[in-house]
Amino acid sequence: MKIGFIGLGNMGAPMAANLAKAGHEVTGFDMAPVEVAGVTRAASAAEAARGADVVVTMLPNGQILRAVAAEVIPAMTAGAALVDCSTVDVDSARAVAADAEAAGLLAVDAPVSGGIGGAAAGTLTFMAGGSEAAFDKAKPLFDIMGQKAVHCGDAGAGQAAKICNNMILGVTMIATCEAFALADKLGLDRQKMFDVVSTSSGYSWTMNAYCPAPGVGPQSPADNDYKPGFAAELMLKDLRLSQQAAGSADADTPMGQLAEALYARFVEEEDGKGMDFSAMLPRFEKRGRG
Repeated sequence: MKIGFIGLGNMGAPMAANLAKAGHEVTGFDMAPVEVAGVTRAASAAEAARGADVVVTMLPNGQILRAVAAEVIPAMTAGAALVDCSTVDVDSARAVAADAEAAGLLAVDAPVSGGIGGAAAGTLTFMAGGSEAAFDKAKPLFDIMGQKAVHCGDAGAGQAAKICNNMILGVTMIATCEAFALADKLGLDRQKMFDVVSTSSGYSWTMNAYCPAPGVGPQSPADNDYKPGFAAELMLKDLRLSQQAAGSADADTPMGQLAEALYARFVEEEDGKGMDFSAMLPRFEKRGRG
């Protein structure tokens, strides 16, 4: 396929490179002057989109997505697909899909899970929203860039799945870090804590696969001075999206709300910016009840 790829950052660049490596003709655009193996640089987003079978976007937020969509949709050919892999608010995803469909295009919102490592290795998971026809057109590209793609429903459903998943992740990481900090103060050895919880009802992905305690469980950012696998500020972004969606949907999410407030304090008032989101553990270690 002829592919336009808009947004060649830490995630977009390896995703575009994998598409080019698989034999697709990829033309890319980014505001920063980056070079990506196998990808032809365009002078604008519209130029990258012109004549493409599929345009993939990987952008920082919904406002930028709306602006880029307004530029690329008029340049695209009817029947082509606009596939947005950014993590943005549900309202922006739905608005862009409506504009694309009104122009005779297919539209998919397909945020990803798997981080920079998954983007490089081609092992991402895609959570997709849009029509069956749109998903079917994008699916061969998902198979190159990732290991799994789930069609979650109509426009916006991919974003809904991503923010609900990451709200669980943020809340669960806080609970896991709190529990380790409490175990420390109760004199419970961290390895013993892990051995019990990882095989008991407290089992979770944050405990078993991404343990926030250094030297316990599989390798994780905790074993690398909490250098980000998934940065705390990105978790804050996703939690804010979850609460924005909760407001739009009139949903009661008190734990999600509290997790957002804690990560906001950690990132904006403490030393969490630039740290992995599991660095909540040393934060709780230093704190007392008050």
